[in-house]
Amino acid sequence: MLEKLLPAQVEKLTNIKLVVFDVDGILNSGQLNFLADGREIKSFSILDGLGIKLLHKGGIKSAIITGRRSPQVELRAEALGITYLRQGREDKLIALEELWHETGFGPDNTAYIGDDLPDLAAIRRVSFGATVPNGHWFVREHADWITQTPGGQGAGRELCELILAAQGKLDGLLKEYL
Repeated sequence: MLEKLLPAQVEKLTNIKLVVFDVDGILNSGQLNFLADGREIKSFSILDGLGIKLLHKGGIKSAIITGRRSPQVELRAEALGITYLRQGREDKLIALEELWHETGFGPDNTAYIGDDLPDLAAIRRVSFGATVPNGHWFVREHADWITQTPGGQGAGRELCELILAAQGKLDGLLKEYL
């Protein structure tokens, strides 16, 4: 898993203590689905959910920063034990800086995964910024890493496992399932 990374990238991953996820385009496909009455429907990958739970077992915190507001996101965050949730935040870098102030974490120990232009400043500010292959081309150009898995299909899980592998925690966590 780590063989695709440069040594400097692996080094950055060893210091990660907080992983921040965008929602639309990362934890889901980025498509907006509405019922006839106007209510929005969101679907989330179960793969990402288990990846986030593995992060927590490995002692790494998680957060969501999203530009939209959705009760489904709040329910999903609660189900996964994601303590830090910021919704309706168009300026994601400001939301990220507020999160750092609240948690005591900072750029050097934070990873961020997002797919579109509103995520770009945050991706560039953190130690390890990731995106997805179906993300905006300009974001892909500036990210430290591009997942193999598209957004909404387990890309978040891929990042979680990459971080845990770099920190030497993944094998032990996976063996718990034997």
